[in-house]
Amino acid sequence: MLDLQRAGMWKRLSAALFDAIILFTVIVGMALLLSTVLNYDGYVTRLDGLEQKYGEKFGVDLNITAEEMEKLTKEELAVYEAADKAFGADPDVVYTYNMMLSMAVVIVTFSILLGYLLLEFLVPLLWKNGQTFGKKLFGIAVMRVDGVRLPAILLFARTVLGKFTIGTMIPVYVIIMIIFGRLGMFGTVIIGALLLVQAILFFGTRDHTPIHDKLAGTVTVDLASQMIFESPEALLEYKKRIHAESTERRER
Repeated sequence: MLDLQRAGMWKRLSAALFDAIILFTVIVGMALLLSTVLNYDGYVTRLDGLEQKYGEKFGVDLNITAEEMEKLTKEELAVYEAADKAFGADPDVVYTYNMMLSMAVVIVTFSILLGYLLLEFLVPLLWKNGQTFGKKLFGIAVMRVDGVRLPAILLFARTVLGKFTIGTMIPVYVIIMIIFGRLGMFGTVIIGALLLVQAILFFGTRDHTPIHDKLAGTVTVDLASQMIFESPEALLEYKKRIHAESTERRER
């Protein structure tokens, strides 16, 4: 087994931070584009108009804060609750709200997916050695744990299954559900548990291996000192040559 020249933790964190900044910029741009195409703001305006309509009808402000609600008298609170109930029962409100939720999921999902496919799959595929912009900048690479270069299928699985699905979208979906009132404390517990697992794997283990590397069987290495082989056959040939040279030296 070849010695793995693992990249240092701080070098990996620096590369990840650099990549995250670029990824966030791309995702925001994609989200703005999709939001415009799907007319998300139009539904927001429509819902605000319906909220204003019921507020004027009952003579209350449906958009008050929790602190402001606590200051309401019993009579004012009763009127507010009646207005809120009527607002929530309006079929147009329900339809608009559900459309906003559905579009939020679509916009966020496709924006993040396209960002990952571009920066975490296509770029490393072109540069080889699993290098993103950040990894290229800090001289580190990703390979299989046996020292072989990542094939496209494994790089795709590492990106989509590990980074996109488990590392990003599960927490994002939970956050969306919390924002739209579909999940409460349970959602917070899910996010906390995922973050705890990630932290334990990266900071609490000797190899500092995150979930996506565990799933894909990959490792981040220092490119300057690590040999990366094109294929398992090339690795086998190298081992045979080293073994033959070692045997020849012992026989002398």
